[in-house]
Amino acid sequence: MQRPPQEDFLLKETKPHLGGGKIIGDKLTSTYDLVEQMQYLYVRVVKAKDLPGKDVTGSLDPYVEVKLGNYKGTTRHFEKKSNPEWNQVFAFSKDRIQASVLEVIVKDKDVVKDDFVGRVLFDLNEIPKRVPPDSPLAPQWYRLEERNGNKVKGELMLAVWMGNQADEAFPEAWHSDAAAVSGADGLANIRSKVYLSPKLWYLRVNVIEAQDLVPSDKSRFPEVFVKAILGNQALRTRVSMNKTINPMWNEDLMFVAAEPFEEPLILSVEDRVAPNKDEVLGRCAIPLQYVDRRLDHRPVNTRWFNLEKHVIVEGEKKEIKFASRIHMRVCLEGGYHVLDESTHYSSDLRPTAKQLWKSSIGVLEVGILSAQGLSPMKTKDGRATTDAYCVAKYGQKWVRTRTIIDSFAPRWNEQYTWEVFDPCTVITIGVFDNCHLQGGDKSGGARDSRIGKVRIRLSTLETDRVYTHSYPLLVLHPTGVKKMGEIHLAVRFTCSSLVNMMHMYSQPLLPKMHYLHPLTVSQLDNLRHQATQIVSLRLSRAEPPLRKEIVEYMLDVTSHMWSMRRSKANFFRIMGVLGVVISVGKWFDQICNWKNPITTVLIHILFLILVLYPELILPTIFLYLFLIGIWHYRWRPRHPPHMDTRLSCADTAHPDELDEEFDTFPTSRSPDIIRMRYDRLRSIAGRIQTVVGDLATQGERLQSLLSWRDPRATSLFVIFCLVAAVVLYVTPFQAVMLVTGFYVLRHPRFRYKLPSVPLNFFRRLPARTDCML
Repeated sequence: MQRPPQEDFLLKETKPHLGGGKIIGDKLTSTYDLVEQMQYLYVRVVKAKDLPGKDVTGSLDPYVEVKLGNYKGTTRHFEKKSNPEWNQVFAFSKDRIQASVLEVIVKDKDVVKDDFVGRVLFDLNEIPKRVPPDSPLAPQWYRLEERNGNKVKGELMLAVWMGNQADEAFPEAWHSDAAAVSGADGLANIRSKVYLSPKLWYLRVNVIEAQDLVPSDKSRFPEVFVKAILGNQALRTRVSMNKTINPMWNEDLMFVAAEPFEEPLILSVEDRVAPNKDEVLGRCAIPLQYVDRRLDHRPVNTRWFNLEKHVIVEGEKKEIKFASRIHMRVCLEGGYHVLDESTHYSSDLRPTAKQLWKSSIGVLEVGILSAQGLSPMKTKDGRATTDAYCVAKYGQKWVRTRTIIDSFAPRWNEQYTWEVFDPCTVITIGVFDNCHLQGGDKSGGARDSRIGKVRIRLSTLETDRVYTHSYPLLVLHPTGVKKMGEIHLAVRFTCSSLVNMMHMYSQPLLPKMHYLHPLTVSQLDNLRHQATQIVSLRLSRAEPPLRKEIVEYMLDVTSHMWSMRRSKANFFRIMGVLGVVISVGKWFDQICNWKNPITTVLIHILFLILVLYPELILPTIFLYLFLIGIWHYRWRPRHPPHMDTRLSCADTAHPDELDEEFDTFPTSRSPDIIRMRYDRLRSIAGRIQTVVGDLATQGERLQSLLSWRDPRATSLFVIFCLVAAVVLYVTPFQAVMLVTGFYVLRHPRFRYKLPSVPLNFFRRLPARTDCML
């Protein structure tokens, strides 16, 4: 029996002060009702006019400095412009405000020292408060003044207000928390963003035949195959069985394509003239924009494509057009769901084609509140630090919170919403350390470090209930499992139609094309790998990028790799499932051995009733299951499931097993270590081989009952079947069941310790193990 997990690794229920929006009628005044409100002082610097010249030439290079205590933010500067427009927003966290006056200063950019032009002062006690959905505060013109309070030439248009993180200006604002970050790239890398995965299609290329090929060597039989390339994906057919200039294949090649379609499908017909030498007989390129799209299993029309060939003539590449053609059926499959995640925790199961989507069944809202006790992830200026941000993925929508600079207890308090189309889906939320605060080019190829992730299955949540929990962030390292901190989340799943949601439980998990024209396991593995590569590539090209290491970690790209730890965990999971059957077997054995005579007598009575009234058997079984379900309702789970170190065998894994799990593919370890691991794998495989062989033996013994492999055993069994048929024909079935049941439940006084006659007979039957080498 597994020990309970450590207290430190458990889920903790919390009671944060959510919202702050007061209820008016049936609506909230703030849509941010799943997060704690954070107050900010917002300053919008719009533009200036009539600024006085400061240089000898009378020109001005103006910029604005917004200063509040020790915090200082600056706008970009303009060359020689007296009427500049900035339209930049600055946000100062109220928790960190220590001054009582806000100072907005206009300065002139200079080589030696920037000149003071004028300023505007605001008393923080006089600043108005704005709560969405109020309209934005209209900016006003303010006259600039000297340090001594005298008015000077020039005016500045500003809007200053107190608000919270629900403000429209919040995502694009410069934050005082990020005062240490410089440059446009660095600021872009710390802001919150929403990303969308590209729309993915399966591309099916059915290569049927080719005609009138012209091989260079006409004295041999051509060995022709077709190679298809789409981006980084390359597949090929087998060599055609009919070795003529009109080969046939009728073979399907499957690719993953992403909108917008950037690259064409390139097909080349090639002849294998030598073991490592192929000659191109013709080539064609097919733009995917013009490919047919099918939504169901009905085949699309076939088409003939002309093949082109290029040859070098006197150093120049010339195109030879000839009558060679290839016959194909090419289509984009809209009826499949392109799997870019493991099916065990998919966040989306809809088909590609939007016409086939069902209506949504509800809304998922997640408030990413804060984190506590984060581990130091890097060293900056001689001290440990962490710059944390979160990424959440559900369906095609990815969200990234802003980065909180230099904090082991960051507070994000950002709320996001997703449409839900299937309750049996999973949202994944990961926490990462930002290593790109100086922009992409200055990071030196650094990768954002993973701090941990959480998965929440929507079907385990009660509808319309707000779950507020602190989830442990557990990460497996080569040294063992480590808690990297805790993330505080508020989650609510709201159901718009209970009937539609209940109906979903009767529907297939995947779109119907997965069952009408199923793909093979190897095809699905290859296509999933291609899909994850495409998604990570497209998102890494966004601005700011959602980097490849983040996307791969969220999509669990390495989950299919061999791991001794996972193999043990899966074995114990199987034993846990079989444990119920084993427990029932032990209980029945106790009944048969009269360990508790009263219970055994009651079972005799129940058995007698069921035999005499067999129509009660099924109602009794279902009533019993109903009562068990009602009884277990009292102990139903109150919290969402979370990462379990005991279930994962993460806390008991041997260091060498973890080192093997973190090894690269192909391996980078020394030959001695590889030899030791190979021998260990052989010993495990030997045990599995023995178990599989034993199962095969039992099955072959069953087959040999009537195969006359052992003529005496089969004769006995055939005679027994004849006698049993006659006896059962003349004897009432209920009488047979009563005799059999009372014989099985007989008292130990009438039992023998030796195996029964049927078991002895079965074990003597032959199997095909004698024929094994």
